[in-house]
Amino acid sequence: MTNPPAVELARVNKWYGDFHVLRDVDLTVARGERIVICGPSGSGKSTLIRCINRLEEHQGGRITVAGTDLTSDARSVDAVRRRVGMVFQGFNLFPHLSILDNCTLALTQVKRLARPEAEEVAMTYLRRVRIPDQARKFPGQLSGGQQQRVAIARALALAPDIMLFDEPTSALDLEMVKEVLDIMVELAGEGMTMLCVTHEMGFARQVADRVIFMDAGQIVEAAPPTEFFENPRHDRTRSFLGQVLH
Repeated sequence: MTNPPAVELARVNKWYGDFHVLRDVDLTVARGERIVICGPSGSGKSTLIRCINRLEEHQGGRITVAGTDLTSDARSVDAVRRRVGMVFQGFNLFPHLSILDNCTLALTQVKRLARPEAEEVAMTYLRRVRIPDQARKFPGQLSGGQQQRVAIARALALAPDIMLFDEPTSALDLEMVKEVLDIMVELAGEGMTMLCVTHEMGFARQVADRVIFMDAGQIVEAAPPTEFFENPRHDRTRSFLGQVLH
């Protein structure tokens, strides 16, 4: 038997009150595939990836992650979240904890590692994102780019199979964007399954296996980067690219 897809969405729907934010979304992501999701504000892209680890609840259709059907059952949610790491736009670090403590918290509370082992794992990933010297500092003492690298290290420390990125560079100054994207490019090169919501089209060209364009809660277009950027099929995609590439 072949391995199940990393992520599979089948006719997924979601509403916020009367607002139909996701409309019959179908998407299959293979293991090791790197997906970049783009689209205008309000198109449903962040909601889509937040549904994949149940930060948002879908109300119709089916989501399967690493072979587990994602339902309201707490065991299914827990099983999925153990396989999925997420990096947010706003870092979501605890300001009163040191960088090392931010990275060890889930290791000790969720994975039940002893403190020395958790610190060893955390330092491995802080070295990975090239900021081990910041381990004893607090988030407020770091730049935005450094805080986002901490958030990536914290997610990676739990050894996820799939990484979700929700506009990870949009809160950063331009000079800090590159340092975060460089780390993400390295992850992509190592075969990590990734779904990334971003407007960084250079990153999409460099690392994506497929670029997905969303509008009004639907996937309008999905194609390899060369085809997506050089020969988009839909007028709405062409209009969007005309805005973000110029």
